[in-house]
Amino acid sequence: MSVLDKFSLTDRVVIVTGASSGLGVAFAKAAAEAGADVVLAARRVDKLEDTAKLVRDAGREALCVATDIVDPAQAQNMVDAAMEKFGRVDVLVNNAGVGTAVPATRETPDQFRAVIDINLNGSYWAAQACGRVMLPGSSIVNISSILGLTTAGLPQAAYAASKAGVVGLTRDLAQQWGTRKGIRVNAIAPGFFKSEMTDQYNDGYLDAMAPRLILGRMGDPEELAATMVWLASEAGGYVTGQTIAVDGGITIT
Repeated sequence: MSVLDKFSLTDRVVIVTGASSGLGVAFAKAAAEAGADVVLAARRVDKLEDTAKLVRDAGREALCVATDIVDPAQAQNMVDAAMEKFGRVDVLVNNAGVGTAVPATRETPDQFRAVIDINLNGSYWAAQACGRVMLPGSSIVNISSILGLTTAGLPQAAYAASKAGVVGLTRDLAQQWGTRKGIRVNAIAPGFFKSEMTDQYNDGYLDAMAPRLILGRMGDPEELAATMVWLASEAGGYVTGQTIAVDGGITIT
């Protein structure tokens, strides 16, 4: 096997949550281009068809499943649908998430719980359902954030707490499932990439963050998706329990 062959996901089945927009679209497209069939999960199932077209244009099969991962039963249904269609689940990209920017003295209990429920609890329910059916050699890639590792000048206590929780969840699942199940579990901590979340930033915020961007620019979603393919494929076969910051250098400034 050549080194490039190790990055292939040919004939594997990849589940991408939050696949209806933003980075989820980039992850799904990259998985298909690497050779995988892709299960697309999101609450907005009508928008999943746009992502499905990208997967099919890459010559792979796509399955759209309406899923709210806050509900463990829906996370299980997502996996059941994948098993019924493809007979296997090889990779989970735990991408579904939400961000808020509410000052800590004004954030309500419901606001805080809603972010934790989607970003952290939902990641766990999806991983739990996949872990029940995944075979040795499978891989889970959780999507954390640099805000789980550092601060970035925004009032995002709930978001930062949820993404730091994903880092801890990643370590523990890697430990639990590595020897016993042969499943690798890693996380990516993205910096600033074009997404629905960055569209909501106040004018001037990204300019203020520019001095912390060692590489001098925002990231390209395809760069983040390439990291996912590495972690999901045999190229990352000796990597588990790690959180990889893909952030242009913010976490070292």
